[in-house]
Amino acid sequence: MQNFDQFIGSFSFDDRLAEVDITGSIAHTKMLIKTGIINSSDGEKIVSGLTSILKDMEKGWKLPDEEDVHYAVEKELMRRIGSVGGKMHTARSRNDQVATDLRIYLKQKIGVIQGLINDFQKVLVKKADENIDVVMPGFTHLQPAQPVLAAHHLLAYAWMMQRDKERLTDCYKRTDILPLGSAALAGTSFDIDRQYTAKLLDFKNVSENSLDAVSDRDFAVEFVFCISLTALHLTRFCEEIILWMNPEFGYITIDDKFTSGSSIMPQKRNPDCAEVIRGKSGRIFGDLIALLTIIKSLPLAYNRDLQEDKPPVFDALDNIKMCLEVMNEMADSLKFVIEKTLKSTEKGFIAATEIADYLARNNVPFRVAHGIVKDIVLYCGKNSKTLNELSLEEYRKFSEIFKEDIFKHLDIRNIAEMKTSYGGTSKKSVLRQIDNIKQKLE
Repeated sequence: MQNFDQFIGSFSFDDRLAEVDITGSIAHTKMLIKTGIINSSDGEKIVSGLTSILKDMEKGWKLPDEEDVHYAVEKELMRRIGSVGGKMHTARSRNDQVATDLRIYLKQKIGVIQGLINDFQKVLVKKADENIDVVMPGFTHLQPAQPVLAAHHLLAYAWMMQRDKERLTDCYKRTDILPLGSAALAGTSFDIDRQYTAKLLDFKNVSENSLDAVSDRDFAVEFVFCISLTALHLTRFCEEIILWMNPEFGYITIDDKFTSGSSIMPQKRNPDCAEVIRGKSGRIFGDLIALLTIIKSLPLAYNRDLQEDKPPVFDALDNIKMCLEVMNEMADSLKFVIEKTLKSTEKGFIAATEIADYLARNNVPFRVAHGIVKDIVLYCGKNSKTLNELSLEEYRKFSEIFKEDIFKHLDIRNIAEMKTSYGGTSKKSVLRQIDNIKQKLE
């Protein structure tokens, strides 16, 4: 191989950790000064040099290419302040350094992803408010089942996203543990103050076991798992957007900028953004599997395999961020076609369960009622009628329990309005949901 250094190097992907690496090094140096491990004069030179690198990077300057970002920062520091820069690495190793860098980085990004999820929830709540009176079919097995409010359907995704935020909050707790001070694997003989470093870097806790600290990537796996579930939830909504846009459904429209035309069929608008989000979810899932496979079977403590943990983490992070940004705009452009959703409720006999409930409320055992309504639906099918088109006399052929009031139980809006149980699809229940999710967002 002609370029062995490039093969074992990681700068091509870990350079994005440069800023957090410098932040960690500044804190470590301040701790070395505080504990008297290095004198304040040398320490202040190191801190000043690191700060100058950070300021230059903020202006767009790039670190020169090295084996990894840690060596790149250290080499640049020594170029600027001389050999005293080498004292910065006292009482630490690249093993605890990189583990610290990744934790700082993910702590920052967890908040970014939660913010984007929060934005998506706000869009969903806004759309729920706008469509509180829109009735549409609810589906099981992708077959018409019962009528629901469109707002109720949208809020289902808002609650999924709430769980996603809460998972990330929980993940943050296990990411918020400082490994710095574990050194290569066994700790250090220098009298360091890890709690002081943790305070400077805003870590709540320090790691308890140095072997575990340098080799642990559970927090990274958990982070990618959390955003994999978010990606999964986005795919479910995208699939519905794709179905609802199809003329066979025609339930919604979205802005043209989220679609594309066909190269050969001039009439088509394809839901490309929704499809790409579906596709990117597979990539994010692949990142999770890659990360698990990298860590699988590694003996304690640090192994060079672990430098490959960053590409899947970064890739999953970048892609979920893009997906959420696009989804937020696309969902905000979504509009329901009320005539289509209401017309669609006429298909599939979706009032059938309400008729069975009507019989059950009149003391007919539900299983018997279920059988009666099944026969009614078969009768409608044979006679090309809907449930609304049957006369009272026809209903009474199946059960004398039926009275004139059966017809109010066939009205689609009324059926939805009667689902008053907590978490149900009645307008009152949905408005309660909206209030509850708004409190979570605040």
